[in-house]
Amino acid sequence: MPKNKGKGGKNRKRGKNEADDEKRELVFKEDGQEYAQVTRMVGNGRCEANCIDGTRRLCHIRGKMHKKVWIGAGDIILVGLRDYQDDKADVILKYMPNEARLLKSYGELPDHVRLNEGIGAALDDDDYVPADDFVDFEDEDIDKI
Repeated sequence: MPKNKGKGGKNRKRGKNEADDEKRELVFKEDGQEYAQVTRMVGNGRCEANCIDGTRRLCHIRGKMHKKVWIGAGDIILVGLRDYQDDKADVILKYMPNEARLLKSYGELPDHVRLNEGIGAALDDDDYVPADDFVDFEDEDIDKI
């Protein structure tokens, strides 16, 4: 019978449920950094993002965030710009939705940036559509079906 050489099962590989992201300090951009909104995920730990300065860049998700912080289309991220490649950047931080709203209220993000445009985004209050566009069937219509 072989000895157990591993350090645990698949539950260990999943990692711990860390809840320290709820009360973290808001990080603002510094020199050599820029805010960006993810347009699409490319794969292989990369994403395409529209930076606030108007440039579309291919962003590399750094190893500390890879498979730990899930980034999707529409998310607001902080990228580190490269001196030697202007069309590429490195993802430093992903902002939670409440942090992105705070950034927009502080004036860090311009007004044309739309938050919550990712997959499964909820409708805003001004996008409310009344539910009067349903079809009402009579009993005789149901019998025909």
